[in-house]
Amino acid sequence: MSRQKAEEWADHWTSSMARTAGAEVVESTRQANFSDCLGKGGESADDGRFTLRYNLRAKLPGDRQAAGVRAIRDELKKQGFEIQGYRSDPAKNPVNLVDARQPEQRFAVSAEDLDDQLIVLVVSTPCLLPPDAEQQEF
Repeated sequence: MSRQKAEEWADHWTSSMARTAGAEVVESTRQANFSDCLGKGGESADDGRFTLRYNLRAKLPGDRQAAGVRAIRDELKKQGFEIQGYRSDPAKNPVNLVDARQPEQRFAVSAEDLDDQLIVLVVSTPCLLPPDAEQQEF
C-alpha cells in the first residue's frame, strides 16, 4: 500500500469512529506520522516499508464521551476486532478508552477522551510495503 493510500485508509477509519461516537472531527487536527519498519533484530530495510500512526481529535462533550467510546467498542466488536482494553472509570485518566486490534489485517485502533470536550482517535498499521517495491530479504 502506498503512503497516500494508507493515509486515506486511516483517515476513513478515524472518521468512521468519530461518526459512530456522534463526534465532530476537528479538521485541523488530522495527523499522519510515518516511520520506517524495524525487523525483529532491529534491522531496517531500504525497500520503502513503513508503518503509519494516524490520529485526529473530535469534539464530543464530556457527558457523551462514555456512550461514544462504548458505541465505538460495540461497533468494533461487531466487525470482528479483538478488544484489547476498555474502560469507563471517572477515577482514571483517561476516563473512557478502547483499544482494539483487527486480527487478519493486524492494524490497531484506539479511542479515548482527551478532556471534557475532545476525544482522540488513532489508527496504527503494521509494516506496509509500497506497490511495485521489491521486498528486501534479510
